[in-house]
This record gives sequence, structure tokens and C-alpha cells, in this order.
Amino acid sequence: MGPASEHFIERHLVPEVKAWRGEMSLAAVFWIYGVFVSAELAMLHVIALYLDQIWVQQAVILAFALYTPGILVAIWRCADNASPFWATMVRWLTVAWSLNTAFILLFLQIDLLMRFARG
Repeated sequence: MGPASEHFIERHLVPEVKAWRGEMSLAAVFWIYGVFVSAELAMLHVIALYLDQIWVQQAVILAFALYTPGILVAIWRCADNASPFWATMVRWLTVAWSLNTAFILLFLQIDLLMRFARG
């Protein structure tokens, strides 16, 4: 990245960069960036499913697939800021979360492709 884009990131995405670097509290990153944002993405998918908006569903699946690895890395790194018990607990949860997300996205994508093929 060039200096202009780095300056933009520094000014506008400070909490996200701090989370990525593992410089935020585990609780904030886990609950706000992990659970809350993921729940919002899931709700967007449910609404799109209810309204039968196939392209919106596809966009949400893509957004979820792009967002999840980054937030899981941030949570993993921020685990160092917690007590050993919570650090270990959240790292095991992160492994389970990643597997769960991978399978959910895979099956949602398969379902979406089948619905798209049917017209």
C-alpha cells in the first residue's frame, strides 16, 4: 500500500487495526467485532432469504467469507491480552468457530447454487 492509503487506514480504521495487531481487549474484539458483527451479517442473510433476494444472499455469503478470517485472526491475537484461562478458551472457540463458519458457508453456497440453477 502507498502512503496515502496507509494514512487513510490510520485515521479511519484505528480500532480495527489495533484489533488486527492484537492491541485491544479480548472482550471488546470477541463480543463487538466477532459476535455482534457476525450476528448482523447472519441477520442480513436471513432477511435476504425471507425476501428471496438471491444476489443479496450471495453478497452476504461473500462478505461473511471475507470478514470471518480477519476477525478470527484478530481474536486469536487479542487472546494474549486476557488471562491464560480465557486465552485458551477463546482459541479453542476460534478453531470451532472457523470450522462452523466454513461448513455453514459451504452449505449455504450449495443451496444458493441449486436455487439459482432451478431459476
